[in-house]
Amino acid sequence: MAGYDWIGTAHVPDGVEMRLMQRGDDFMILLERDDLMSTHVSASEEALATMTRDRLGMATGQEWLIGGYGLGFTLRAALAVVRADATLTVAEIVPEIIEWARGPMERLTAGCLDDPRVVVVKDDVAMLIDAASEAYDAILLDVDNGPDGLTRRVNDDLYGRDGLVAARAALRPGGILAIWSAHPDRHFVNRLRDVGFLVDEVDVSEGPDDQGNRHVIWFAKKP
Repeated sequence: MAGYDWIGTAHVPDGVEMRLMQRGDDFMILLERDDLMSTHVSASEEALATMTRDRLGMATGQEWLIGGYGLGFTLRAALAVVRADATLTVAEIVPEIIEWARGPMERLTAGCLDDPRVVVVKDDVAMLIDAASEAYDAILLDVDNGPDGLTRRVNDDLYGRDGLVAARAALRPGGILAIWSAHPDRHFVNRLRDVGFLVDEVDVSEGPDDQGNRHVIWFAKKP
């Protein structure tokens, strides 16, 4: 990328290469040669957290599971809106992502990983979901570009019927499964409903003030 320095490389388990690029205070993570995420656009990642909280309210002792740290925008937005007694578990399968957050991106990270409400698990979010039974008030997934596995094909399992059934079982009654996607997917919405979720599809912009590309967040509520 013109003007950016290549400062780190990682490999997604059973997936593809990631590169961390930096230009001044700006960062970009490339998936092979494609822009996967950037500090230039964060509104939809933040909305994943804030809109989830809007739907959950401010009940005490909430337990959230966030799949994928990325550049930390979702986690930081969640920390800004949940109560002091909440617990936010972050599952990140690429260890270098956390190393970058604590290293070259330390200023951007702003100490969020050291917040006492945060638990970082360097493992697949699917494993935490499969192991849980009515453990979470919210599960936030931003581990790929949408319901089609891009970074690793095994991510497809998260969005298949069995993965959605497992997510529903991992949620407490009234809990929310929130999923970020770069694009709409009517078939996926039908799949969510087929396993018993009440689905709200929200169109959001990637940039501030409703600017930039449009993305989709599905808020699937367990009755």
